[in-house]
Amino acid sequence: MFAFTSMGAKVDQSINNGSSPYIFKISGQVHHLMGSLLPPEGACPKFAQLYIYDTHNEVMNRLHAVNCNRKNEKLDQNIVQGLIKMFDESNELVKLFRTVRDKFEQGFFTPLKITLLGRQPNGNKQYEQPTCDEIGGLIVGDIGLFDSNRDIVIEFKDGGLKRITKLNPKFMSLQYPILFPYGEDGYTPDLKWNNGYKGRESKRGRIPMRAFIAYQIQERAPQLDTLLKGGRLFQQFLVDAYATLEEDRLDYIRKNQKNLRSEVYKGIYDAISKGDNDANNIGQRVMLPSSYTGSARYMVNNYQDAMAICRQYGHPDLFITFTCNIKWPEIVREFVKKPGYKPEDRPDVVSRVFKMKLDDMINYIRSGKPFGETEAGKF
Repeated sequence: MFAFTSMGAKVDQSINNGSSPYIFKISGQVHHLMGSLLPPEGACPKFAQLYIYDTHNEVMNRLHAVNCNRKNEKLDQNIVQGLIKMFDESNELVKLFRTVRDKFEQGFFTPLKITLLGRQPNGNKQYEQPTCDEIGGLIVGDIGLFDSNRDIVIEFKDGGLKRITKLNPKFMSLQYPILFPYGEDGYTPDLKWNNGYKGRESKRGRIPMRAFIAYQIQERAPQLDTLLKGGRLFQQFLVDAYATLEEDRLDYIRKNQKNLRSEVYKGIYDAISKGDNDANNIGQRVMLPSSYTGSARYMVNNYQDAMAICRQYGHPDLFITFTCNIKWPEIVREFVKKPGYKPEDRPDVVSRVFKMKLDDMINYIRSGKPFGETEAGKF
């Protein structure tokens, strides 16, 4: 109802048939899409267009956008009106789009475009509330080509959809304004470690996307963790963030094939030795290294390791499948402190307890107390 962008992924609703807790499941590639500032002639406004077009009937437009089949009669107009007022007062992205609305209401018919900047002009202000002049600007008429591939350019009226780059700091704020009510910045490749950071830093000296997302979903007592209170929307955010992280890793692998010595894997040498010197017949493949979980080389390496252990020490004595139960006392005790939450609302809590109990079981088996000394294992 309030998102600026749409999620370009196929959501599988068949799994939520009432037999299990709510699960947000998607298939295919995730990408956020944004249309033009104004809808085509005769079309209803959607997503970011709702902040600009026909705002005198904004409440009904938003209700119709998410409830066009009139299946949900529980939508409260007063709550929608209150959220609109909150965003108008606090969210800098909303304020930027409202300036476009004001231009149109004043009779400014010259085509406008909005640019959401990929780089902050005054340095990164990650922990401060943004201001409109820092996040974007209005451009009149034709703006030509752009140098930065991180900027988001929203056309006046073109009828098409554009993919939002994951490297723009407003990538998540555009999709989840309720989780980021101020329009806060998200991840950018230019983020650097704090001077007092004592953990393990990457070789590039910058914060990887995985570390930033892990930082975002941590509980901090003095802060009001709006993100963690999102319920089902928080679960969707986690799925979206994971898919974005995987895409970022694949992009890095695709751009660093030479460093991974992928030409040895591609069979180019074999093709040349057979006399096939036409590059069009050879093609271009992207090889995933063994460090990428789930890749072919990852699977082969694990299989070879397991077979080597079997050759040296014999067949395994234990093959353990470890599952999770949301009624574990540790999980129940944690949700007692969080009234109103369901286990599916905080999958991060469930997964952390699961990981701790799994590590504890492995350490117990390795200690030799239940079965004696452990000769070998694949964990």
